[in-house]
Amino acid sequence: MRTADFKNKVTGQKTVWTGGCFDALSAKLIERAGFDAVMTSGFGVSASLLGMPDAELYTMTENSGVVRNVASAVDIPVIADMDTGYGNAINVMRSVREFEQTGASAVILEDQVSPKRCPICVSGVEVIGRDEAAKKVAAAVEARRDPNMLIIARTDASTVDEAILRAKEYVAAGADIVQPISGTFKSLDDLKRLREAAGVPLSLQILGWLEQDLSAEDIESVAGLAVYPLIALMTAAEAMSENLAKLRAERSSANLPHARMDHHEFIDMIGFSEVERLQLKYLKNDAESAA
Repeated sequence: MRTADFKNKVTGQKTVWTGGCFDALSAKLIERAGFDAVMTSGFGVSASLLGMPDAELYTMTENSGVVRNVASAVDIPVIADMDTGYGNAINVMRSVREFEQTGASAVILEDQVSPKRCPICVSGVEVIGRDEAAKKVAAAVEARRDPNMLIIARTDASTVDEAILRAKEYVAAGADIVQPISGTFKSLDDLKRLREAAGVPLSLQILGWLEQDLSAEDIESVAGLAVYPLIALMTAAEAMSENLAKLRAERSSANLPHARMDHHEFIDMIGFSEVERLQLKYLKNDAESAA
């Protein structure tokens, strides 16, 4: 659900706490838990959709298809991980329009060389030139049709000073907020430097030291958007892995290490009661007539 209120909260640094999803079901659970927004994690989408690592192996169409399903399943704002925008500035313009049509409230555009590499999984990443990256941000801003859709410019620059220079240029190009990576920024003071230099709130992916060392108040002191991108994915992976291993070993579901959602709770959460209501409203007479 794209609204001016969401954009104003983020840009006004009224921190929007967000859960990272990997499909429509995980998005519904994030909404059910009370999060303010949901983000489609590229790491999670690649793992869930392809069973492969986050290396920009899925296509723009595959990624936007997941975002569309997520946006259709929830009533909270959806932030879409758009990776590198799938090419140069012209490709970025088409990507922005495609993701905008999914209903996304924000897109994240990063400055890595395409295809990107996940910075939390590899020893180093390569970024494109600062000027080229700023032009890609400017192209994204020009391409969006709804001014309420946020453009989040992420920099994977390897030093704090370079990341700050890039953030300033991306904001000058029209980015609404900027996103650093945890591998470059090692302290709250560094994040405060970035926030002050950029002149806009930060989008933070709460991973690594940010997850371990920062309080909610610390995060809110710099961030307009605070995302836990992988908790849902890793929770699901661990619980399924352990339950399935136990099930295979004992050929019984009596002693599974992790509880399962009650069947009735699940069918209510997934929307069967609403489908049944609509069937009774629109299909009952047809069935009676046929009889």
